[in-house]
Amino acid sequence: MPFATNGDCTLYYESFGDPEDPALLMVNGLGSQCINYAAEWCEMFVDAGFHVIRFDNRDVGLSTHFTDATVDEQGAAYRLIDMAADAVAVLDAADVETAHVMGLSMGGMIVQHLAIHHRERLVTMTSVMSRTGEPEYGSSTSEALARLTGTPATDRASAIANSIEAQRIWGSPEFADEERCAADAGRAFDRSFDPAGATRQYLAVLASGSWAHRLPAVTTPTLVLHGTADTLIDISGGRRTAELVPGAKFMAIDGMGHDYPPQLWQRWVDAIAGFCLSRPS
Repeated sequence: MPFATNGDCTLYYESFGDPEDPALLMVNGLGSQCINYAAEWCEMFVDAGFHVIRFDNRDVGLSTHFTDATVDEQGAAYRLIDMAADAVAVLDAADVETAHVMGLSMGGMIVQHLAIHHRERLVTMTSVMSRTGEPEYGSSTSEALARLTGTPATDRASAIANSIEAQRIWGSPEFADEERCAADAGRAFDRSFDPAGATRQYLAVLASGSWAHRLPAVTTPTLVLHGTADTLIDISGGRRTAELVPGAKFMAIDGMGHDYPPQLWQRWVDAIAGFCLSRPS
């Protein structure tokens, strides 16, 4: 199995397609493993002309879990800037000099940090259903925040139940599918189960504060996508990101919540391929 290394962190990654094609690094959200970017979806990006790389962020999946890590005065073992450095390590291990990067939710925050701190490694940035760290933009509804910070799962059944409850709160209403949700949650549990790792990621987000003041200096061509039905990160988070990054393109997806149902995959592929592949790598 391929792994990248960033200091004391090892990062599991996989790739799809021809390494000679433009690379697309896909960065996951809070508690999300790389398999959430389903292989079938990755192959759709391959068909569009990308060499796709997906990986497990630290503290999830097959990457290093910081179970015994020392925490700082804010209770965090690391920050988003460290997770951005993890992404760079994956590019290094995959022998990719520059890449298009796409991040969802917390992954969108990570790719924004890539654009701030590692501009030379990026061709484009796509930030999806994300925010800038400013508390007045991209807030959660009270119900969504309660589920996000509520009682974590303790076993397979509760992991599936929590996932279904979350979909009911912040998923795309038109495409709700509890059977699919349960299957996905079961696969994630069977591959790796560590709710404390997701908590450490959440604390890293909180401890990172706001980076909005850094975004006006970003020079990476940027696409921002956000769903109009997102209750976990309000669409104002995406609009604010696009407002601050010079020249950013904003695209609202009607009816999409804080998820990525298969019915919307082709729309994402078309939007991202259209934005990214018209630019020199």
